[in-house]
Amino acid sequence: MQPPQPEQVDASKARSNLRNGFITLLLAGALVVGLLLAVPGLKGVATTVSHMKTQWVLVAVLLEVLSCASYVVAFLQVFARAPRRFGATVALSEEAFGAAVSLGGVGSVAVGAWLMVERGAPAPRIAERSAVLFLYTSAINVITLILAGLGLFLGLPGPSNPLLSILPAAVGVLALVLFLLLPRYVDTLVRRVRPGRLHTFLTTTAASVRNTKRLTFHPDWRIVGVIGYLWFDIAVLFACFAAAGQFPPLAAVVLAYQIAYLSNVIPVPGGIGVLDGSMVGMLVLYGMDATVATAATLAYHAISLWVPAVWGTIAFIVLQKTKRQPIVLRNPTEELRFGPD
Repeated sequence: MQPPQPEQVDASKARSNLRNGFITLLLAGALVVGLLLAVPGLKGVATTVSHMKTQWVLVAVLLEVLSCASYVVAFLQVFARAPRRFGATVALSEEAFGAAVSLGGVGSVAVGAWLMVERGAPAPRIAERSAVLFLYTSAINVITLILAGLGLFLGLPGPSNPLLSILPAAVGVLALVLFLLLPRYVDTLVRRVRPGRLHTFLTTTAASVRNTKRLTFHPDWRIVGVIGYLWFDIAVLFACFAAAGQFPPLAAVVLAYQIAYLSNVIPVPGGIGVLDGSMVGMLVLYGMDATVATAATLAYHAISLWVPAVWGTIAFIVLQKTKRQPIVLRNPTEELRFGPD
């Protein structure tokens, strides 16, 4: 999947969307608190949240900070020639838009691409690198799904039902195989297509997949960034369970988390309501207590939204003050390692 072209992002609209996203988060948070206090069936959840251990909540916040920092490392690995400080602020800005605005992974990456093109970076190259970043993070998600499913099937603590273990793993394997084979079939199709927009799209897609394969299966130390981005965020959910007094099976939490996040394709700011409902449902399906799962999910979602939203918005404001400054690239030979075959 290719992200929208960077030049399609409008500056004033981006700022307005981010502001409106914050307003939505505040209103939704107030609504959730009101429901917890007013609905009798949710008072148990409210009690669990109010009695969460402060030290574990602080650990969860720290883990989310580490997740955001890991995304910066992943961003700088993919955009190897971007100045470090500039690349870090762009990556954090993407995090803010992903948290507060209903853009999803593709849309938030497009915002980062626009921020770079706005400062003189070549749009085609930035679009290709942005696609690699999106595919790179997605590939780690799929590999994690496969490993967690296989682990549960082979005896790790959690439900023994094959539908909850080997089936998700099999779906992940199928998606990964199709991803790895995609360039071969695209190359065959390209030879039958005349030069034009479709031809360019297909060749760029094939190049993005090849470059993602190199990053994923021939990694250097910076792969800790893309792994940490996912796993620190999963750890936030686990820490929220610990704050509520439970330590559920890790593989079950990972699978419930991964499957629940598929609901993020629905364009709701921050995934509020949609992600919470799907995550609670999956956690209960994987054997967690409904009240504790709801409390842990609400705490997790609040932390995973507000930490990147606040940190990333500060970074976005800093970038807006320097938008007329051109980018000075570094490491001119670094990205040659990821050129076409």
